[in-house]
Amino acid sequence: MSLLLREIALTLDEGEGLLPLRIGEELGVAPDALKNLRIVRRGIDARRKNRILRVFNVQFEVADEAALLQRHRGLSRLQKAEAPTLPLIVPLLRPWRVLVVGMGPAGLFAAWRLARSGARVTLVERGGPVESRVRDVRRFRSEGHFDPDSNIVFGEGGAGTFSDGKLTTRVRHPWHRAVLETLVACGAPQDILIESKPHVGTDRLRLVLIRFRQMLTELGVDIRYRTRLSSLVVHEGGITGGILDGREEMPCDSLLLACGHSARDTYHMLRSAGVAMEAKPFAVGVRVEHPTELINRIQFGHARYPRLPAAEYALTWNDPQTGRGIYSFCMCPGGEVVVASSEPDGMVVNGMSYLRRDGEMSNSALVVAVRPDDFDDHDALAGVRFQRRWERQAFALGGGTFRAPAQNLLAFLGSGSGPLHSTCRPGVCEAELAEALPDFVTIGLRRALPHFDRRMRGFITGDATLVGIETRTSAPLRILRGSDGQSVSHPGLFPAGEGAGYAGGIMSAALDGIHIGEQIIRSVPTGRCR
Repeated sequence: MSLLLREIALTLDEGEGLLPLRIGEELGVAPDALKNLRIVRRGIDARRKNRILRVFNVQFEVADEAALLQRHRGLSRLQKAEAPTLPLIVPLLRPWRVLVVGMGPAGLFAAWRLARSGARVTLVERGGPVESRVRDVRRFRSEGHFDPDSNIVFGEGGAGTFSDGKLTTRVRHPWHRAVLETLVACGAPQDILIESKPHVGTDRLRLVLIRFRQMLTELGVDIRYRTRLSSLVVHEGGITGGILDGREEMPCDSLLLACGHSARDTYHMLRSAGVAMEAKPFAVGVRVEHPTELINRIQFGHARYPRLPAAEYALTWNDPQTGRGIYSFCMCPGGEVVVASSEPDGMVVNGMSYLRRDGEMSNSALVVAVRPDDFDDHDALAGVRFQRRWERQAFALGGGTFRAPAQNLLAFLGSGSGPLHSTCRPGVCEAELAEALPDFVTIGLRRALPHFDRRMRGFITGDATLVGIETRTSAPLRILRGSDGQSVSHPGLFPAGEGAGYAGGIMSAALDGIHIGEQIIRSVPTGRCR
């Protein structure tokens, strides 16, 4: 048995080597009596800027653990440590062919889970492997050459490959630890196992994806790049296969669809096939860029400090006049704004950070909730049309060359002016962003920003730049599935992940992919050992 002590605090000037002393002082034991001590969680408490603390949860052993627990029975922060237990992998008793569509987190981890149970998995991705995808993105950012199938949205790893690589989620799932450990085994930093806000960074994610691919291949997964699901094969009301690239029929017993939130042609194909879908809320807005040192000073009181990471923030405000939520989203400390368009005539921006988060600018989305009743029509694809309309408007406003329209924050508020400082490439074009946004989004942002400034004094500044527009905060529709994970209209079709409307971020998408993989395993007749 071992013990867990939570919330042990050290100042910024104190090294982790002092943890045994702090624990010993609190529990009344000699520091050298603490055996096999290890940190299991680490975070920052910056509520008091004049006394920022690093906070740890630590696991350890002592000679008489029962006596120590009894002596400190009133200390709720001390308890028995529970050994993490991972769900059992149960092999299938019969062959089962699964076609997995999409190599984002949901598709990758679904394929991993299914292959470990012995399913015959074919994994298809419309884009290319990460190595060629990185070259295509670099070329786009330097020259503006756009490849509709290999870009920041499409390709191995999905949209998360060019992001901050955040691994936070509110989803409680038995496979959470296994996802983290698998990523570490594939090259992610060991620290993601203990950080309270883990992230991998876009640079390290690329290595992780290569090793993940090797792992899938060793498990027998057949991986096909530059391959698109163009239609479904339906027999007696159920899915029996998929048509790839309009010519090859791929028979399967189950089809797991993890297409990502930008696969609009796939959404159109599903509607033509009569798959049940519905429009859902999402959000639209802009990216805001501040100097990293400014955000650090606002949050920490320090521009830079050796034991402090680049500062993060999360801002929310509910507009009492409209009931709309207005909030920051996908904050990227020390990162860059990227053009994340998936179509040749649309402008979409997103954010990404490298592992070290040491860039000169920090950015975040500032978005306003969009509801299905905001659309002029009310079928499942109404949100897609809404997104496309404003993306095309922003593209034209930027000059039609993938230069993003941008505006100084003070100018957007009509309270001043200032220069444009942006990391976005191929570049930005100064513009009036209100022309690229629905009126209710412009009004909502202008009403929310003073509230954000009261939360973070200095947020409104002439050193901040707004870059537009951000429309892909989540999928604009949901592919309806039942409690068994299957499409309510097409048995054998298993929608999964962010593009299906059931996740929001790398970790939640990975967990949803595993969940739907397990639902497929449960659906196999007599498919479990008893």
